[in-house]
Amino acid sequence: MKNGMFPFLIMGLFISCDENESSTIAKNSESELSTRVTTISGAVQKGPFINGTNINIFELENDLSQTGNIFTTTIDNGQGSFEVDNIELASNYVNLQANGFYFNEVLGIKSAAPIILNAVSQLSEEEDQSLVNVNILSQLEKDRVEYLIEEGSTFEEAKTQAQNEIFAIFGFNNSDVSPSELLDISQSGGNNAKLLAVSIILQGYRTEAEMAELIANISLDIKEDGVLNNISLGSQLVNHIGYLDLEGIRQNLINRYGEFGIEADIPSFEEYVQAFLESNLYETTATLIDYPEITSPAPSFISSINLLDLERTEYSRGENMSLAATLNNSGASVKIKITALHDLGQELLCTYPNELNDWVAGTYDSQTMSQTFTTKTSGENCNIWFQMRSLGNYLIEYYEMSSYATPTKTKTITLVE
Repeated sequence: MKNGMFPFLIMGLFISCDENESSTIAKNSESELSTRVTTISGAVQKGPFINGTNINIFELENDLSQTGNIFTTTIDNGQGSFEVDNIELASNYVNLQANGFYFNEVLGIKSAAPIILNAVSQLSEEEDQSLVNVNILSQLEKDRVEYLIEEGSTFEEAKTQAQNEIFAIFGFNNSDVSPSELLDISQSGGNNAKLLAVSIILQGYRTEAEMAELIANISLDIKEDGVLNNISLGSQLVNHIGYLDLEGIRQNLINRYGEFGIEADIPSFEEYVQAFLESNLYETTATLIDYPEITSPAPSFISSINLLDLERTEYSRGENMSLAATLNNSGASVKIKITALHDLGQELLCTYPNELNDWVAGTYDSQTMSQTFTTKTSGENCNIWFQMRSLGNYLIEYYEMSSYATPTKTKTITLVE
């Protein structure tokens, strides 16, 4: 009887093998059928990334783990745009990673070091070409999106929630959210303006390493709950804002795109930067430039009253005076303009030693009765002995950081006997 069952066991074994093989063939066929050739295009923006930026395109599984397929390209222009044709994919999910130098919109110069930005995106199933822009927002949301998908959210739900949460950090209205990979700082629109505002706030006057660290710390902080719990990170966001020259930033971007024949429609980011500054969501904990009350400038080394002290508005002609600025940031600089608001007669605006040490004095303008003094070395404290002789009122204008078009601070002082 045992021998009689043996053929049936053999037959069952072959049937099982055939079924497994058929299943494998079916899966392979299904995989092959789902593979498609597509084109991915877009722009990499902080400010716009520059020629030579490397872009890796990682194909992803539904859980956003990598399949192992990688495609590469390089930006070959100055406006940050790219296009990759004939990519063969079996998945609709990709992660674009850009590594390169970029145009610093705050300073109006190219970055001194490269940074890395990512964008996780779901490609269109209906179209042969997909737009995937890589930017600050797509980088900030990446860890949060991956965490939400691990917790059971769909891709669309995770992207929308993460972007709403990031906008909330900056106090922005979250209505009518567009996916981060569709946003563009060179085009008008509310969401584009929010993206540019976030980019500018994070940049501030930070080095590339300082900005990258801040972005990484915020991404890690919000990963599991979508809330910025570390208040010191919030303070870092507001510490630089008051020094930003928003008009200058707009012109920097217009000029940069104009170099490549592009008439950019820069969105109205100013209102969002200003709204964040006025929101009082976080406390300012540090300044980039301070003006001490008492100083000991060279060459006198005698304690002197600082004319730039923001709290004081009346000075005596017999006092020892100085012009002093404490620069707390490696890129900090300031230009001071002093204008007499009364007729000087034969008097000079002010007198100071022939050797100015830390300041560069502009030529005295007898028509406007004004003169400028600019810090000589960025990031180094500046302090000189200074004297004003003519009694009366003076306007002091402070042009801080790169804000040399309009003053960031002003005060009027009176010189008395």
